[in-house]
Amino acid sequence: MSIQTTNPATNKVVKSFDEMTDQQVQQAIAVADKTFNEWKNTSFEQRASLLHKVAKLMRDRKSELSKLITLEMGKIISQSEGEIDLSANILDYYADNGAKFLADTKLNPESGEAFIRNSPIGVLFGVMPWNFPFYQVIRFAAPNIMAGNTILLKHASMVPQCAIAMEKIFIEAGAAEGLYTNLMISGKRSSALISDIRIKGVSLTGSEAAGASVAEAAGRNLKKSVLELGGSDAFIVLEDADIDKAVDMAIQGRMNNNGESCIASKRFIAVAAIADEFLEKFTKKVAALKVGDPMDPETQVGPLSSEEALLNILDQVKRFEKAGAKVLIGGKRASDIGAYMQPTILTNLRRGEPVFHEELFGPVASFYKVKDEQEAIDLANDSPFGLGGSIYTKDIKRAIKIADQIDAGMVFINQPTWTSPDLPFGGTKASGYGRELSELGITEFVNKKLIRVT
Repeated sequence: MSIQTTNPATNKVVKSFDEMTDQQVQQAIAVADKTFNEWKNTSFEQRASLLHKVAKLMRDRKSELSKLITLEMGKIISQSEGEIDLSANILDYYADNGAKFLADTKLNPESGEAFIRNSPIGVLFGVMPWNFPFYQVIRFAAPNIMAGNTILLKHASMVPQCAIAMEKIFIEAGAAEGLYTNLMISGKRSSALISDIRIKGVSLTGSEAAGASVAEAAGRNLKKSVLELGGSDAFIVLEDADIDKAVDMAIQGRMNNNGESCIASKRFIAVAAIADEFLEKFTKKVAALKVGDPMDPETQVGPLSSEEALLNILDQVKRFEKAGAKVLIGGKRASDIGAYMQPTILTNLRRGEPVFHEELFGPVASFYKVKDEQEAIDLANDSPFGLGGSIYTKDIKRAIKIADQIDAGMVFINQPTWTSPDLPFGGTKASGYGRELSELGITEFVNKKLIRVT
């Protein structure tokens, strides 16, 4: 079976790669396991030095790596460049702070002495998605390499050149063979690897179905797992919000990454007092967005990641319409060539319809007018997902009280859900479990070993 780069701007295959054989995969696991037994004994300074070198190489090659992202999954070029910057920042963050995060924690028993030591656990298996081909990988790899683990990475099949480039950068930075290994295999083969005794933990970012499969395999084999799955973030606008700013944030929150982000703002909920004004201004800005070649710096919305992704969201829009929704703007292909979708707003959605609970993964926003704050909270929580959400109001104390009532792993005030190296990332409900980034992210795959002295 071949793994292909297909340019979504043209839907043409650019390059093909052979999948690894079972023998090659087994050899990769063996090398990663051997390297772990050496890497776990390195100092924090040695690990930090490697991560800093990887960060520098990524910044030095930002133009080249950014173009690979845009070529393989359609992200507009300015955002691809931003992804490389963010990835390098995460590497530096863990290099600078990892030793502090992993330092011994002194306990105060009734007698004697005791402390907790964070010890690496071994080879970790990461299954990563296509929508942030470098950031998602670094978010998983950087803290765990700093902790002393080694990484096997199965990337999404549609971004093979990004996957190969990342492995090459680690090697060039001086990483030992087996410290970071790209597995060129299909998704169907991923779950089977989890049963290998040499693999000690697994992290997946992806769909609910993929997450369930990985969690089942991990549970069956008594292995730790971290899952970051889908999201349907609520964007709540209250009557005292700065409407113009909220509209700007709505465009940013919904259209970033062409709308193909787990933490994109997807359900726009405005209280009655300002709902019409917000929707009118939001619609005007959505209609003005420039859809086009993602390599063109003037483009604001590029193609979806694939023709399959485009057909899927077009089908979702049709099913929303059948369930009574109104397409206020957009709703169709934006071009006969490439996987382009018109930026779209749906209104008149009814909560009782099954389609209401689906995640919209693309430049499609659903809008809801509610009578008051409580109805906004109830609507925001009426979702199987619980990844992120955002609240817009000038009353910060009020916003924090509302945030307390939102069932999500992350709630932002006057800004769409986003990511930063020093902020924990993760969700609840069907959005998964565990946390990445910040101090929390580096302690997911360590053994918190108690050492007791009497």
